[in-house]
Amino acid sequence: MPILFNRRDRAAAIQGEPERRRAADRRKRVALALLYGSFNPRRRGPRRTGEQAVAAVDWHHPWWLAVATVILGLCASDAILTTVLISRGAYEVNPLLAPLIGRSAWVFVAVKVGMTGIGVVLLTLLSRLKAFGRMPVALLLYAVLIGYAVLIAYELRLLDQS
Repeated sequence: MPILFNRRDRAAAIQGEPERRRAADRRKRVALALLYGSFNPRRRGPRRTGEQAVAAVDWHHPWWLAVATVILGLCASDAILTTVLISRGAYEVNPLLAPLIGRSAWVFVAVKVGMTGIGVVLLTLLSRLKAFGRMPVALLLYAVLIGYAVLIAYELRLLDQS
């Protein structure tokens, strides 16, 4: 069944007119389109004034990739340091992750990094918007980065004391 996007397509399909397009339908090659769009983005900024939708931009500055990568690296370090500290008598303060630490360290690390990864991706997608109507969401990414850096420093200090 053909994909019909406008009234003219529907009318042509009903009347049995032949297809007017000459080239192959580019919507059938989704993987190629995604790959091409990743290296040749069209929307680097909103097209209309006042457009603040998430889908208004399909390209994000490489700086956000660097910030996200550092956050995830610090998150993984935090997870590993947490497991080491727990083996030395500490306990997990996060109520969502505390039940996981008793089962398996690998499950704990995977869930912790996975949850952080989802949050970082969402914040990156929303980085051009304003949270609470005033503050750019990008500042939240920097706050998470600084928070993880402080947490790692604290955990390293705890390891030195134990």
